Amino acid sequence: MSMRLLDPNKQNINGQQLTSYSEAIQIAFEYLLEKYPEVFILGQGVWSPWYVGTTMKGLDKKFGKERVIDSPVSEWACTGLGVGASLFGYKPIIIHPRMDFMVLASDPLVNQAAKWSYMLGGQANPQVTIRAIINRGGEQGAQHSQALHSWYAHIPGLRVVMPSTPKDARDLLISSVLCKDPVIYIDDRWLYDQKEMLSPIEELDLSKEKPQILKEGKDITIVGSSYSSYLAMQAAKELEKQRIFAEVIDLRILNPIDYNIIVKSVEKTNRLMVVDGSWKNCGIAGEVIASVVERIDPRILKSKPSRITLPDSPAPTSKVLEDIYYPKIDRIVQNIELIVKTPSKLSNNIF
Repeated sequence: MSMRLLDPNKQNINGQQLTSYSEAIQIAFEYLLEKYPEVFILGQGVWSPWYVGTTMKGLDKKFGKERVIDSPVSEWACTGLGVGASLFGYKPIIIHPRMDFMVLASDPLVNQAAKWSYMLGGQANPQVTIRAIINRGGEQGAQHSQALHSWYAHIPGLRVVMPSTPKDARDLLISSVLCKDPVIYIDDRWLYDQKEMLSPIEELDLSKEKPQILKEGKDITIVGSSYSSYLAMQAAKELEKQRIFAEVIDLRILNPIDYNIIVKSVEKTNRLMVVDGSWKNCGIAGEVIASVVERIDPRILKSKPSRITLPDSPAPTSKVLEDIYYPKIDRIVQNIELIVKTPSKLSNNIF
């Protein structure tokens, strides 16, 4: 099904209310806390009314401070507590308002939660959800602007979820918490104002969720996740003005990735670009390209696969530099124009 992100300035369509990405996250929290008494939330600043995107506003008052718990500034302790509580029947949601500092919680995530089910023959399933927020921009600099999804997608046993639409922000958060595996759920602050109409909540089986075609096309396949999928959609709309029709695929789940939809798309369009909001080296963009090329006859390609990522540098604190640091819609458009309009020089033995 084709999905689209809507103009954040529009409040309704045909009288129907639009829901923002950040509101959708709060709806998911309310649903989980109301329906599942074993769910609790622990994280820094969760009692604050101005918490990032107001996604936690009023939850402590509605459900009590014993279930919505404001924590000390100790990422390791909070995550370790959540992993431990999950072994005793709870469904904890641990919130890290800045993904950068999740690295301090790497041991309970990578060495414990991700491995216990495997090490103990499936007798222990840490059913813990880690909400990690990408909170960049605004000249926040190198230590407060990182998107580390590729780190965690590298680890067997950790599911990694990155929604790009309000509906997925709600439904994939619910399915993450109900999943029996440890899940890293990553939301991006730059998406918080995006709006769309939401259908009724449906509890999804996270293990069955796959990449989704946001827009059909015939000339090139663009793969993204989270905010990169939004950029890809906007670029595809611009490209249509030049009669270039891009197919946009939203990964949604970064570990594990089901490549069937992507492969079928590339076999149709014969071109592939991956847009990612993190670095190129050992990143998700290179992984997607390699995995697709392994699954197709490379002779069908009309151009070499390409990727748009961050430069090999930490984030700057200058707005002028920020404007050229992060991927932009016009950069995607210009690259695709060049790819589609330049005659292919690929030979049959290039791979």
